[in-house]
Amino acid sequence: MTTHNTTLLFKCLIFSLFFLWLNSFSIAAQESDIQDALGYIEQANNFYDSEYYEKSLSLYNKAEEIVRELHNDSLLSIIYTRKGHVHLRDGKNKDALNAYSRALDIAELTEHKELEIKANSGLIVILRRMNRQNKALKIAHHSLKEIPNTDFHRKGGHVSILVLTSEVYLDKAQYDSTLYYIEEALEISKELNYKEAILDLYIKKGMVYYYQKKYDKSLNFLFKSRNILSEEEINNKSFPIINTNYFIAGCYYQQGYHDKAIKVLVNSIENFEETDFLKPPAIRSHLLLANCYNEKKEYEKASLWHNKYITLNESYQEDKDQTVDIIHEKETDKLQEEITRLGNEQVENEKVKKYTFWILLITSTALICIIFMYIKKQRSNKTLFDTLIKEINNLESVKQTATSIKESPKEIIIDDQKVNEIIKGLEKLESQEYFLKSDCNLRSIAKKLKTNATYLSKTINTHKEKNFTEYINDLRIEYVLKRLKNDKRFRSYSIQSIASEIGYKSSYSLVKHFKAKTGINPSYYIKHIEKHHLSEEINV
Repeated sequence: MTTHNTTLLFKCLIFSLFFLWLNSFSIAAQESDIQDALGYIEQANNFYDSEYYEKSLSLYNKAEEIVRELHNDSLLSIIYTRKGHVHLRDGKNKDALNAYSRALDIAELTEHKELEIKANSGLIVILRRMNRQNKALKIAHHSLKEIPNTDFHRKGGHVSILVLTSEVYLDKAQYDSTLYYIEEALEISKELNYKEAILDLYIKKGMVYYYQKKYDKSLNFLFKSRNILSEEEINNKSFPIINTNYFIAGCYYQQGYHDKAIKVLVNSIENFEETDFLKPPAIRSHLLLANCYNEKKEYEKASLWHNKYITLNESYQEDKDQTVDIIHEKETDKLQEEITRLGNEQVENEKVKKYTFWILLITSTALICIIFMYIKKQRSNKTLFDTLIKEINNLESVKQTATSIKESPKEIIIDDQKVNEIIKGLEKLESQEYFLKSDCNLRSIAKKLKTNATYLSKTINTHKEKNFTEYINDLRIEYVLKRLKNDKRFRSYSIQSIASEIGYKSSYSLVKHFKAKTGINPSYYIKHIEKHHLSEEINV
């Protein structure tokens, strides 16, 4: 070996060691940042469990800042899901929905099923609050179908989705289906010795039999719940204790054992903590107690407890953003009706007439407002649609006279050869319509362009002036707008099929991104595209 070759080999070795040292330094720094983020998440979880939601959210935000810089999609999706849980507990449904949607976007792009299921669990709760049980069921069944292929199978995550599914069926008063999913959840919970879940499921069985007016069966499971609460170490006992006592008293009330019901309710209320009074079953306990005294014709006590109920309920509605506990809504309405028997019958009849008049007046006014808003919305959608058609026609016209209409970095000079190669590679992938593939994500594109995800992300942010998710969604929506306009057969597809065709895993994602881009729903666009073409044919 010549001296020159030896020297060259030595230099290569030195450079290799230098780059290895740099890489190890970078990895160590990333690991340190990850540990900091995980520390914030752990603290935030503790504050969440203690119901300190502002502190919890602040710490999740700190963790998010670190993780975003590291481009750790999995951890970022988990943080968004946890933030959704905080907003959900705090009654901020809109913020919760936004957080879960961001978590789902990441889960879809990374194809991480566990993250998708976690985010969907929060989405199911929001949909229940919005009284959209059918949509909640669709997501719940989708999650249950995916679970056998994940690490959640027959574990706590599996139990959570089964419980949520049973709750949706309970909302819909489909009690056989409710019991079916409760039994499935119970079987897994007993295997895991998951005491909190077993307790919750026994209470739910008691509720089902209560609503079916099988009061002895209901009491059997409610007493089992009471035994677990007294004998086992259970976290956060307060809510299940109040709920159990409420339904035990409810069974006694329906069976005519008013003194027994009063004893249970008074004892329960006397043991409330200060934070318990604004919990829905605690509020309803006051109303049920008023009804018990009303049945015993002790009207003074009935009035006293009814006034306490009204005060607590008003405070609850002010504290929350007008969300209701749907599971018990019918029960509260029923009890509220019974309290109206207090007082003179003639006065009550006059009140009914007055209330009927105002209800009819309010209903008529609301109906007029709804019709007005509908017409206004239709006009707005028509304007958006016409503008959209003009934009698409302009784009198609430009395409016929230009070699490309794809966005480019606006003729800026690029000195970095690697950046230039990435942009050319992106343009090639756009022409090949790679963005329509369901497995199109940051990592897969980076692999095709022979670069890393971090560099690709920064290049897109700088030269496309948007983040990666926005970039892919814009390409997909632009494509679907043009194809729906020009392909009659494509317009006959279902929304789900169209979503699958352009790379989305759910119709929910298509509708969300389509509306964000255009201001209208895809179904409206398809319907009016058909009318538009028909009008053109008639004019010709």
